[in-house]
Amino acid sequence: MLYVVIIFLLVAVFLYCLLGGADFGAGIIELFAGSNKEKIKSLVSNAMAPIWEANHMWVVITVVILFMGFPAVYTQVSISLYIPLILLLIGVVLRGTAFTFRHYDAVQDGSQEIYSRIFAVSSLLVSFFFGLIIGAIVSGKITAAPESFYEGYLHPWINLFSISTGVFICSLFVFTASVYLISETTEKDLRELIIRKTKLATLVMVVSGAMVFIFSYVEDVDFAERFLNHPVSIVIIVLATAALPLLWKIIEKGLIWPSRILAGVQLFFILAAFYLIYFPEVILMKNGDNITLFTAAAPEATLTQLGWALIIGSLLIFPTLFYLYKVFKIDRDAG
Repeated sequence: MLYVVIIFLLVAVFLYCLLGGADFGAGIIELFAGSNKEKIKSLVSNAMAPIWEANHMWVVITVVILFMGFPAVYTQVSISLYIPLILLLIGVVLRGTAFTFRHYDAVQDGSQEIYSRIFAVSSLLVSFFFGLIIGAIVSGKITAAPESFYEGYLHPWINLFSISTGVFICSLFVFTASVYLISETTEKDLRELIIRKTKLATLVMVVSGAMVFIFSYVEDVDFAERFLNHPVSIVIIVLATAALPLLWKIIEKGLIWPSRILAGVQLFFILAAFYLIYFPEVILMKNGDNITLFTAAAPEATLTQLGWALIIGSLLIFPTLFYLYKVFKIDRDAG
C-alpha cells in the first residue's frame, strides 16, 4: 500500500502544478499586462471563475498524504521552512479573497482595483514561494539540529539555488497559463498578445532553468550533478524542449485541446525528470542523513487506511471533477 500512497502523492503534486499552477500563472500575466490590464483581467476572470476553487483540493490532498503517510517529512518541512510556508499561505488567502471580492462583489467601485492588485501580486508570491520551498527541500541545507536561527530557519531557503527555483516555477506556471488562455478569446489582438507572452514566458523559463543549474554549482547543491548522471531525466527534458516547435505549430492552427494537452505533457516531463533524480529521497539534509519516502513512511496500518481512502475517494473525485470541467469549460469551448 506504500506505493499506492506514493503514486497518489506524486499525482496530486502534478495536478496542483498543472491546474493550480495555471491559475497562478494567469494572475502573474495579469500583473504584467500593462496597458492591456482590463482586457487581461476580464479574460483571466472568465477563464478562472467557474473552476478555480476546485484546483486547490490537490494541495489539500498533498498535505493530508504527507501528514498521515509521511509524518517525518511533514514535520521537518513545517519546522525548517515555516517562514516561507507562512508567506505562501498568506498569499493563498489574500489571493483567494481578492479574486472572490473582485468577481462577486455587488458594489463596483475603486476597491476593485485594489482587489485586482492583491490578486495579481499574491499569484506571483505564491508561485515564487512554492518553487522556493521545493528548491530548499532538495538544497541539502536543512539541518535537524541548527546551531543558530539563521542556520535553521533562513539559510535553507535564502540562497541563490532556492530563489532561482522559485523564479523557474513562476515562469513555468506563466507558460502553462498562457497556453491555456490563448484559446479563451476570439479577439485577434488579445490572442496575439497572449501568444507573445507565451513566447516570453518560454524564454524566461529556459533562462531561469539554466540559472537553476548554474546556482546549483555556486551553492554546492548536487542537483545539476544528479541530473547529468541520470540519462532518463536528460532524455525527458530533451523531449520536453523538442516539443516546443510542435506546440507553436498547434497553437498557430488554433487547435485548442491538443495545445493544452501538449503543454500539460511538457509540464509532466519537467516534473518527472525532477522526481526521478531524487526518488525516493524527499528532504536532503545537511548532515547527509536524508529523509526518504521509505524511512519517513507511517506504520503499515496507517498506510493501508490512507491508501484505501485515496482509492475510494478518487472514484468520487475524478468523475465529479471531469463533470465540472465539462459543464464549465469543455462545452463552452466546443460551442
